[in-house]
Amino acid sequence: MIGLLDSPTNGQIFIDGTNTTSLGDDEISSFRNNKLGFIFQFSNLLSDLSVLENVLLPIQIGGTTGTAEKDAKDLLKAVGLEDQMYKRANKISGGQAQRVAIARGLINKPSIVLADEPTGNLDSVTSKTIIQLMKSMAKKLNQTFIIVTHERETFGDVDRVITIKDGKAFEGDQPSKMEITV
Repeated sequence: MIGLLDSPTNGQIFIDGTNTTSLGDDEISSFRNNKLGFIFQFSNLLSDLSVLENVLLPIQIGGTTGTAEKDAKDLLKAVGLEDQMYKRANKISGGQAQRVAIARGLINKPSIVLADEPTGNLDSVTSKTIIQLMKSMAKKLNQTFIIVTHERETFGDVDRVITIKDGKAFEGDQPSKMEITV
């Protein structure tokens, strides 16, 4: 629901002070593109586009900025793919595709980045690099990363951990009714 891909049956969702449950379809699309970044478990790249073109997609959808290409190249360099940016997405490895997806999720400098197993397809060295990139981006751009993972220990020290077990949310050892504010 935070990704605005589904609507609540009751209650409201506020993101950056905006009641997203009162937005129309076009407003939701625009809000999602400008405020939210997505890193899916599987890269979901468009195979006919280059690596660079895949990273630029969210900016092209929302309206290109003057620094878009430089920003995309900088992100690709940060994830170790500066030498792959002109290759077609179907010509790179699975781990490289995941790093492209991470760069694409960060390109709009979103307030919130939703990441589903972002390091699941990466080797341990690349995972550490990507985790450090996400942590530095969170601080540098004041971003919130909401990461779903089965490998909690891989992420080290983080600001908050919420565990979901048997449909209940836990913070620490006790189940809690929590209001999550981002």
